[in-house]
Amino acid sequence: MLSSLKRLFILRFFVLLIFGVNIIPTEAYCNLKIALFGDSLMAGYGLDEEYHLATVLEKRLKKKGFKINIINASVSGDTTTGGLNRLNWLLNKRDLDVVIVCLGANDMLRGISPTLVKNNLNKILETLQENNINIVLAGMLSQEIYGKEYKSNFDKIYPELANKFKISFLPFLLEGVALNPEYNLDDGKHPNEKGVKLISINLEKHIIKLLNN
Repeated sequence: MLSSLKRLFILRFFVLLIFGVNIIPTEAYCNLKIALFGDSLMAGYGLDEEYHLATVLEKRLKKKGFKINIINASVSGDTTTGGLNRLNWLLNKRDLDVVIVCLGANDMLRGISPTLVKNNLNKILETLQENNINIVLAGMLSQEIYGKEYKSNFDKIYPELANKFKISFLPFLLEGVALNPEYNLDDGKHPNEKGVKLISINLEKHIIKLLNN
């Protein structure tokens, strides 16, 4: 008799535990602040706000249970020097949890020294880590307009920094988008609505993995 009661008690306990947990509404993360810190490639150049990367990415993550706010802190035409100069503005009273960094495309187009690009990015990443902010670094790839040596020196900037700072790394922001007319505006350089969606999918994977660690 005692043994039967004990089994019944244990059974009721596990039923309450299972169903009790399931009926409590929960969200994976609450009130997280994420900033996109880059140039026109993340700023939403040429698109209505509803198709900006910040808007699309926020909607996708919210559907997966992440209660977040994504700030569009990207500026069209910005370089790594410009990003470094406005870093204090980004950090001022924002209490950010994650910053997605993608700068350097405009440096490359202007033929700016890869050494300077790397130094600027290094300072940006260093400052973010000093402020205990998680980072996703999205890389860029150089065209060969300045020669193979320039391309080689530029392309290795991002993996080297990602390894140095031990941060989440998307090797190429425009993976699957670059040089594909279907995913770009008529200028052939900036992502259109489809391109933004693809970029958001690629970034989303890294963000979720980062938050779940």
